[in-house]
Amino acid sequence: MAFNGLDASIAIAVVAATLVTWRVLNWVWLRPKKMEKHLRKQGFHGNSYRFLYGDTKEHMSTLMATRSNPIPISHDVPSRTTPFLCKLVRDYGKKTFFWAGPVPRIVIMDPEMVKEVLNKNFKYPKTPRHPIFKIFIQGLPSVDGSKWTSHRRLLNPAFHTEKLKGMLPAFDLCCHEMTIKWMEMIGEGRNSCELDVWPSFQTLTSDVISRTAFGSSYQEGRKVFELQVEQADYAFKAAQSVYLPGLRFLPTKRNQRMKEIDKEVRFLLRGIIDKKMKAMRAGVDSTDDLLGILLEANSNEVGQGNKSVGMSIDDVIEECKVFYFAGQETTSVLLVWTLVLLSLYPDWQDRARQEVIQVIGDDKPDIGDLNHLKTVTMILYEVLRLYPPVAGLVRQMTEVVTLEDITLLPGMQIVLPINQIHHDHDIWGADAKEFNPERFAEGVSKATNNQAAAFLPFGGGPRICIGQNFAILEAKLALAMILSKFSFELSPSYKHAPVNKITLQPEYGARLILHKV
Repeated sequence: MAFNGLDASIAIAVVAATLVTWRVLNWVWLRPKKMEKHLRKQGFHGNSYRFLYGDTKEHMSTLMATRSNPIPISHDVPSRTTPFLCKLVRDYGKKTFFWAGPVPRIVIMDPEMVKEVLNKNFKYPKTPRHPIFKIFIQGLPSVDGSKWTSHRRLLNPAFHTEKLKGMLPAFDLCCHEMTIKWMEMIGEGRNSCELDVWPSFQTLTSDVISRTAFGSSYQEGRKVFELQVEQADYAFKAAQSVYLPGLRFLPTKRNQRMKEIDKEVRFLLRGIIDKKMKAMRAGVDSTDDLLGILLEANSNEVGQGNKSVGMSIDDVIEECKVFYFAGQETTSVLLVWTLVLLSLYPDWQDRARQEVIQVIGDDKPDIGDLNHLKTVTMILYEVLRLYPPVAGLVRQMTEVVTLEDITLLPGMQIVLPINQIHHDHDIWGADAKEFNPERFAEGVSKATNNQAAAFLPFGGGPRICIGQNFAILEAKLALAMILSKFSFELSPSYKHAPVNKITLQPEYGARLILHKV
């Protein structure tokens, strides 16, 4: 009997080992080759699949080569930030694909197909992020299905126009503090100074999000911001390589530091949330900041018996992390590239300044004033087109899907390359790589020839960035205040080097020469 039992154990072990071997072989070779054959039959072109790594090594070597030096000043951002994809499109045309490890990613640049993908977000769900991102951020941008629907509904009230109006004083105060510091740096008896404006904008937007998200707790919020910036850097670097299951659990220096940061961020946010909830229970009106609005909406939802769609404290913490990272990053990169471009095009800088003086003058602007800044809006849109905060979006297939005349298989992914779409001559014309805000004079629809999905600085469809109006309003106010107090030009030491670090940032900062107006 013992011998028979041993035989059975060995047989089970052999079967289990065979099954594991088959699954691994299927993952790293058989399935990728099957999907490659399927794509080529449909007229797609790309590199042949290479075991496990796919195009990852070539992608990284191409990226490192282009990042080794700054580039001559131009607006051909994709050539430096996504050079491998640019090469693919040059070599194979727009109907191309590439390999993210053993996963094929199909490039979609046609606006109608892009619109289809973004509008049907349940059919084309978001791709699971690199597992290391789970420790960084897990809020609205990361969730799918019914959880996304309920979270979006609870967060919507915080970004209504009436609530944004109430946040203008916080915007104004933070912008005023920044311009005062700039004046102090110029000093008495001088008219100009050289300054890297990038750190200033990071501080400005972190202060704005601290005040508008957490109200009186904004000082504690600043520490959250500093930790989230460090966490984002670790997450971005980890996502550049092929992930092997279990790597995030190894006690590496990076993994341990990320866990430490996560623990501290959660502790700080839990303290802010508890303080806010205690104030609300005491009858204090706390709906003048994003956290208070969210907690009130969540309380109302749960109070109506909808506990299954309400948020847990952990959910609220994750959404606060999103407030911080997305709210700060998007506006700071928009502002820094706007000042760089207006330094390059002083005529547009003068036009925007004259408009600010005419519409606002010496008054404090309200939403009506900011909405009447047509030239400023055109400029911001053109900056978002040439320097979009995010390089692209990725969606996954969980079942067989037909997209126009393309059949996509489970396990494949779609890439919507915002960078390339925003610079496509077929959509924007011969001047696609030139700074021309006039193209937005009659709105986005006219600029894109009624192809709204060709302009995607905040994404599109139902999942479009919930904070886009917040970001644009903050940018308008900040730019209006800067233009009314300063003129600016590029410093001779400025180095043009756009780089993707989750968002599109100036790798060597943005050194300008500021002049008092």
